[in-house]
Amino acid sequence: MKNQKDDNLIVLPDEFGLATDYYELTMAAAYFSSKQTERRGIFELFVRKLPKNRAYMVATGLEQALSYLNDLEFNEDTISFLKSDKSFENLGNDFFEYLRNFRFTGDVWAVPEGTILFPNEPLLRVEGPIIEAQIVETFLLSMVNFQSLIATKTSRIINVAGNKDVVEFGFRRAHGPQAALLAARASYIGGCVGTSNTLAGHKMGIPIFGTMAHSYVMNFDKEMDSFMEFSKVFPEGMLLVDTYDSLEAVRKIVKSGLRTKGIRLDSGDLYLLSIKSRKILDKAGYKDTKIMASGDLNEYIIYDLVQRGAPIDIFGVGTELATSRDDPAMNGVYKLVGVKEPIGNDKYRLIYKLKTSPGKKTHPGPKQVFRFYEAGLIKHDIIGLDDEVFEDSIPLMQKVMEKGRMKKRLPSIKEIRKFHVTQRSTLQSEFKRIDYIPETFPVRYSEKLEEITRSFKVQ
Repeated sequence: MKNQKDDNLIVLPDEFGLATDYYELTMAAAYFSSKQTERRGIFELFVRKLPKNRAYMVATGLEQALSYLNDLEFNEDTISFLKSDKSFENLGNDFFEYLRNFRFTGDVWAVPEGTILFPNEPLLRVEGPIIEAQIVETFLLSMVNFQSLIATKTSRIINVAGNKDVVEFGFRRAHGPQAALLAARASYIGGCVGTSNTLAGHKMGIPIFGTMAHSYVMNFDKEMDSFMEFSKVFPEGMLLVDTYDSLEAVRKIVKSGLRTKGIRLDSGDLYLLSIKSRKILDKAGYKDTKIMASGDLNEYIIYDLVQRGAPIDIFGVGTELATSRDDPAMNGVYKLVGVKEPIGNDKYRLIYKLKTSPGKKTHPGPKQVFRFYEAGLIKHDIIGLDDEVFEDSIPLMQKVMEKGRMKKRLPSIKEIRKFHVTQRSTLQSEFKRIDYIPETFPVRYSEKLEEITRSFKVQ
């Protein structure tokens, strides 16, 4: 029998209405009370500042964001909860009836998942009735911020790994099973060849990888027995050799004649151990046996190993990747850039909106990112108004949802991953270096947008 609390650790689609910050709902009620339901809001999601040591970011999370918008509703349970809240007790029934019939009916523009972006460039733009566009803020930020964070970290690791494969091993160190699932997705888009997360393999078709744990080896009276028994069941599996003595374990394997696809080194001096292991394997005719390395790896350790010529074929990266440990937050924001006031006959008057507070100033109006290439590499971007035209540029933002309905088929995760590989190839070489921290980014605002911003007057 299913326990009624079985689902209390995950967010189900019929709970999406409450999967938001409380103030989104109090604002929605105030909008409704002031009869703002016909006014349309235009919001843009962008990142003000990249995590430290990052020279670019990877836009990720669009598929889940659109799925949320498609499924968002308020059921009787969520409405009853709000009715019971003290802050909502003086509201009339009209607002709750509005929620009962709530569906997202707005339009969405976004850059394709896997796109490389720089600070202040919009990832996503939402236009719709102001209540709808406001309520979705928190969920969209949470989804896009986290996945973009992990995909960016992964892309950075892949840049230094060169032709070596990287596998995401972070499930057990992720911030919960849901975060682990999203991290597996984002890391695959960012360039990992697969994940240890079995559920991600099942739900998303991401290739899954795994070897064995030290506990498995320790369970047997003899280390070699553990290898032999495992290989009987998984002849293509990799053997964990560092439970006791890594090099001695490799010697035991070749002496026994057991053919294995690979070995995994999980501790010690990975550089020296990989060199010595490779010599033992090659001398015994195990030239096709691959070496995997794991154990608190990050881009700096991998860079050092690759530059020193360590004969490691595969890197398993866990904690550092699934949590973006060196800087575990993406500074994405969701800001109102305009409203459309109804003027009759389904027509609207666009009113620009911007913030002028120090350090948090925004630029008004619905925007587009115009990208310019030179010799196949990103030359620079212009952030302009969405109705501007720049010769020889490629607009990055595409309309993906109209009146609450998807405009086109979303790409598969493998297509997104392939797209990001192409995107990474368009970066100038310095942006791929782990020690490169740009003083400025190749982005500027259009003259028209700057002029509107300068001339804006607070009413």
